[in-house]
Amino acid sequence: MAAPYARFTTRLNHALERVGLALAGRAGSRLAAQQGFGAGRMTLLRRVMALPDPQFSTPRVLGVDDFAIRRGQTYSTVLTCGESHRVVDVLPTREAGPLAAWLTSHSGVEILCRDRAGAYAEGARRGVPDALQVADRFHLWQGLGRAVETCVAAHRDCLRTPLPNGSMPRSTGPDLDRPPDQSDPVGRRAERKKAAHALVHELLAQGHSCRAIARHLGWGLNTVLRYAAAVRWQDTIRESRPRPSRLDPYKPYLERRFATGCTSVTQLHSELLAERAPITFGMVRAHIATLRTVPPGAPPRTPTVRQVTGWLTRHPTTLSEEDRADLKEILARCPELDTAAGHIRDFGKILTYRLGATLLTWIDAVDASQLPGLTGFALHLLRDLDAVTAGLTLEWSSGSVEGAVNRIKKIKRQLYGRAGFELLRKMILLQ
Repeated sequence: MAAPYARFTTRLNHALERVGLALAGRAGSRLAAQQGFGAGRMTLLRRVMALPDPQFSTPRVLGVDDFAIRRGQTYSTVLTCGESHRVVDVLPTREAGPLAAWLTSHSGVEILCRDRAGAYAEGARRGVPDALQVADRFHLWQGLGRAVETCVAAHRDCLRTPLPNGSMPRSTGPDLDRPPDQSDPVGRRAERKKAAHALVHELLAQGHSCRAIARHLGWGLNTVLRYAAAVRWQDTIRESRPRPSRLDPYKPYLERRFATGCTSVTQLHSELLAERAPITFGMVRAHIATLRTVPPGAPPRTPTVRQVTGWLTRHPTTLSEEDRADLKEILARCPELDTAAGHIRDFGKILTYRLGATLLTWIDAVDASQLPGLTGFALHLLRDLDAVTAGLTLEWSSGSVEGAVNRIKKIKRQLYGRAGFELLRKMILLQ
């Protein structure tokens, strides 16, 4: 029933251990008080620290990544099993030495998945020189995105060039960019619905099932079924009635003030608060945004570097018709960005279809084009060519490690960010 000299029964100790593991100190003590246990936060944390470490066998596939104990100051390393997705151990730093020592004392690692940090690459070479190192595909695409942003920024003058066809600029107002014939829905949302409906029916015509389409596109099954059941793309748009808002009685006042030249959201919000209006700053800002329109003679708004980077790195099917048209015009004005777009599409195919054997050909093509950002990214891959090629060829990745890092962030919030390394390590291993 109880251990010698113990002030808690065995059952109560087990209950406090579960509470401590689930909620940590302060939140756990509040729950314990509600249950009548009367245990403080340090009592719960001592119960957690007294638990033995779980015993894991050395994984064949090991995932390695870092996480911040205190962002920008202190970092640690988490090790996970690539097959079971369980946390195996936590190292106090993200240096090469502790990782090499751990790998030396735990023989049996055959594949090591990591990001492209030099410390982890060196630790793996020193600890398990015969193991196959695999660079994570997500970090490769993330690095390509930064290189593309550098390339677009170097050609930002091409973004500012006015349209050569002299077409009228589009308006951002809700009424001005609506054609007289309103038989079909218009706007970006309608274009996305139209493209998605056409894509789903094209894949259905090729003989794919709805489940296969959902897996391929990364959509929910119900979304694919809704597009598949719709005969026309217009049927996928559900008419939504505008909800009444607390701002409705004050909209005429805002429109009159806006027409007289007062366009400051802060001032208009203050005027309504002086009248004790039950509204928020966001309500006023959203309504004023609908009143702002582009003057008829104004040039079209220049897309930002981040917008163009997103258009180049996102899948073409996720872009609206308007974004595709804008991107096509920019690429027609800038041959360098057009060449960069081709390299990005080629790298996307290598990453998606695991064509790692063609990576060297892609690097040579990018090197020959001498594009800022992209050329440096391609040549930097040569320093870690074997790991990058394996990451673009094999099925293994660092997805399980990223999931473990997300769980660690939740544990840190439970500990209010001030826990020592040993307590944090214990909580990570036991959850």
